[in-house]
Amino acid sequence: MLKKKNGVATGSRLSSALAAMADGAVDRRTFLRRSGLAIGGLAAATTLSTGRVKAAEGVGSSDAPIEIKKSVCTHCSVGCTVLAEVQNGVWVGQEPGFDSPFNMGTHCAKGASVREHAHGERRLKYPVKLVDGKWKRVSWEQAINEIGDKMLEIREKSGPDSVYWLGSAKFNNEQAYLFRKFYAFWGTNNGDHQARICHSTTVAGVANTWGYGAMTNSYNDIHNSRSIILFGSNPAEAHPVSLLHLLKAKEENNAPFIVCDPRFTRTAAHATEYVRFRPGTDVALVWGILWHIFENGWEDRDYIRQRVWGMDEIRKEVAKWNPDEVERVTGVPGSQLRRVARTLVNNRPGTLVWCMGGTQHTNGNNNTRAYCVLQLALGNIGKPGGGANIFRGHDNVQGATDLGVLSHTLPGYYGLKKGSWQHWARVWDVDYEYLKGRFASQKLMESKGIPVSRWVDGVLEDKANMDQQDNLRAMVFWGHAPNSQTRGPDMKKAMEKLDLLVVVDPFPTVSAVMHDRKDGVYLLPACTQFETYGSVTASNRSLQWREKVVEPLFESLPDHTIMYKFAKKFGFDKEMFKHIKVNGEEPLVEDITREFNRGMWTIGYTGQSPERLKAHMKYQHHFDKTTLRAKGGPLDGEYYGMPWPCWGTPEMKHPGTAILYNPQLPVSEGGLCFRARFGVEAPEEWGGGNLLAEGAQEGSSYPVGSEIKDGYPEFTMAMLKKLGWDKDLTDEERQTIEAIAGDKTNWKTDLSGGIQRVAIKHGCAPFGNAKARTVVWNFPDPIPLHREPLYTPRRDLLPKYATYSDRQMYRLPTRYASIQETDFSKDYPIILTSGRLVEYEGGGDETRSNPWLAELQQNMFVEINPIDANNLGIQDGQMVWVEGPEKGKVKVQAMVTERVGRGVAFMPFHFGGWFQGEDRRAKYPEGADPYVLGEACNTAQTYGYDSVTNMQETKATLCKIWLA
Repeated sequence: MLKKKNGVATGSRLSSALAAMADGAVDRRTFLRRSGLAIGGLAAATTLSTGRVKAAEGVGSSDAPIEIKKSVCTHCSVGCTVLAEVQNGVWVGQEPGFDSPFNMGTHCAKGASVREHAHGERRLKYPVKLVDGKWKRVSWEQAINEIGDKMLEIREKSGPDSVYWLGSAKFNNEQAYLFRKFYAFWGTNNGDHQARICHSTTVAGVANTWGYGAMTNSYNDIHNSRSIILFGSNPAEAHPVSLLHLLKAKEENNAPFIVCDPRFTRTAAHATEYVRFRPGTDVALVWGILWHIFENGWEDRDYIRQRVWGMDEIRKEVAKWNPDEVERVTGVPGSQLRRVARTLVNNRPGTLVWCMGGTQHTNGNNNTRAYCVLQLALGNIGKPGGGANIFRGHDNVQGATDLGVLSHTLPGYYGLKKGSWQHWARVWDVDYEYLKGRFASQKLMESKGIPVSRWVDGVLEDKANMDQQDNLRAMVFWGHAPNSQTRGPDMKKAMEKLDLLVVVDPFPTVSAVMHDRKDGVYLLPACTQFETYGSVTASNRSLQWREKVVEPLFESLPDHTIMYKFAKKFGFDKEMFKHIKVNGEEPLVEDITREFNRGMWTIGYTGQSPERLKAHMKYQHHFDKTTLRAKGGPLDGEYYGMPWPCWGTPEMKHPGTAILYNPQLPVSEGGLCFRARFGVEAPEEWGGGNLLAEGAQEGSSYPVGSEIKDGYPEFTMAMLKKLGWDKDLTDEERQTIEAIAGDKTNWKTDLSGGIQRVAIKHGCAPFGNAKARTVVWNFPDPIPLHREPLYTPRRDLLPKYATYSDRQMYRLPTRYASIQETDFSKDYPIILTSGRLVEYEGGGDETRSNPWLAELQQNMFVEINPIDANNLGIQDGQMVWVEGPEKGKVKVQAMVTERVGRGVAFMPFHFGGWFQGEDRRAKYPEGADPYVLGEACNTAQTYGYDSVTNMQETKATLCKIWLA
């Protein structure tokens, strides 16, 4: 490991603890606190060398009592509890939550070091603006006024869609909801967050298969799995604590652990079977497994008959993928896939896990749907130990997605059509016409905005080719690192063309240095999540409540306070905060929770009141570590965090839904069927047929206790009347329903919750009881197909597996065939893929600014197979250039390793601060530069976007490498 000499990367953190041990015995807790490590972080200690660090001390008397504040780690979305020790207002130590069902007393390296993240020296301490190329300190009032005046000027001239509001998975739920509401009141759908570039293809693919686009089971439920298969998922580094749950199943159940990945990862090191395949061939790989299942009649036929529609169409496509064709496309021998198929069949229920290795492709939605189809064929959905377990990356990427920080939905996945806007206007108690008047037109109000993956094109594209009035002229990066996005050189151009660039973040991010602007840039210091409070949603859909650990440090402000300041500047604060109390300039978080409780009926974010969430945190020790269900006590029978859907009002006391689509429980106890989201009959062009569940079997085709013993559509007031169940409504519920739309009011728009309550009283799911569909007739590829990446080295496969035609999407022209028709593979022969490291997270600004983490990994690198390295004359540790076909290039250190196969290179995406060989440290505000800088992998990454969501393609482009 190379050490930096300029005070950038520091020495070890263990010396003070080791010195104390030399002086005399210390107990384990004291050692961990002095060393800055928590339980679970000891593995990282072996990589640290000597040095000194001084422990934080409370202001005033050391005899002051220590308060324990319970928070949640701000990195991946496992949702680990952090116990912060606070003395006289100073955070002096931390331990992991032993009572938490999620982390059970463990932390990874990132979690063990979050105290430093909160009060780190490299934070942005006060607002600054760029003046003649220099950072100048300004007051909050000056910054808000100057930014606001410029935005209002842009709005007047170019319309509200010329300002882009890029939100964040780092918001808590309340801030995420408020941010989506904020840019709705501004009058645009041009807003988004990190989910677009990590799991938007998951949400689209999964939601369009069985109703909801989220993880079906939980990390803990994997304890029940009899087999585990992972596609493009590396939890050992990306979500380290989650690996404990997987390894428990592996060890205790003797569960086969199958890892399918182009790269031999740290997770693959634990595998009982490792399948290396060519990047970008996931559909072919899955169909290759399914070919053996169908060929041998190993599928679950009863399950398919009762609960799945369209599997015969899948059989026709899978029949094309015999072992020879699969090996030709993926590189995986048929004998290995037969073994994998037989393993999955003989070890049911099995869980299937995928992450960004499967999602970040031009046909990413095809990949995610193929994974779902495999699990449906095996009968693994809706069962303990089964499921599609999608591990999310950021701490609240699930919640921010649920709360609608997206360019194509409102909170709760309500669409953008008139009825959805009218619903939220009722929730917000504002006139629909007022909201409509905030937009440039009703057409744009109901049109998908530009996704974050394409904001660059929103700036650079000829506006004549765009479906809005003008180009983007102002860009707001609110908790989002730009180096996590592809096409770095184009992004630099876009940043420099903007009239205004605003960054709101605890750290300046690469946004401060990537461009060569001299003015028109503002950096505003948001506080960390440890300096505020509110709810956050883990990957398994459980909500947890963070306590505030310390008051905001320096001149930082909570995100929701900054939103209020802007709303006041823009003149819509009174309407926006009509039912949210504002203390000074800080909106009351609990009021925000209650407001989204009143509106998010679609996914059951209605039952988790602040009071219930706080009680779950208080009584963490009451919950079973596998089922997540409370055993006795005041929360008896509830599932930890009330994973959504938590139906009805908080007063209904629904326990939450630990496992989606499990009909073996009553709906009132967390049971469910598949959602009736796609009508009652399939389209004629796909042969028609019944889309509702059939089979009349309790606990299989309908939930236990259901009074309707078959499939049924979603509930409406008219349906209640037809069943004679409307008599169960209270007078107040009936009045609310009549005031909304009478008989047409459905379970999603009934603000009283009465329709949901009555449906569940009779044992039914409010959203109906249908079959999962394997054919998504409204997608570009109704049946998942293999399509070659835009930059493919396999030109021989294009006649059969070419990409899509160019098209208009999300207000912009989107290229497919016009790129793929050119052969770049001769000049750029190596496949380039990317991924995560255990030490860093996301764009890396906060973790590379943490001295505990910075010294663990100080160099940006590229992994190269020894054969390729030797052919190129490159030795391990040498500096090399990596260039993509669009001429973006990075200068990084070579790591020669067999982790990657021949013809494949890998780079992590957490680095920034260098740009095409130039160290840009001097461009950061003084004292706010991260300890570790490096090239951004995405400077070399290329064009390519999913055919449904515009997810960026980062896992299968091309590059060339040469010695620097």
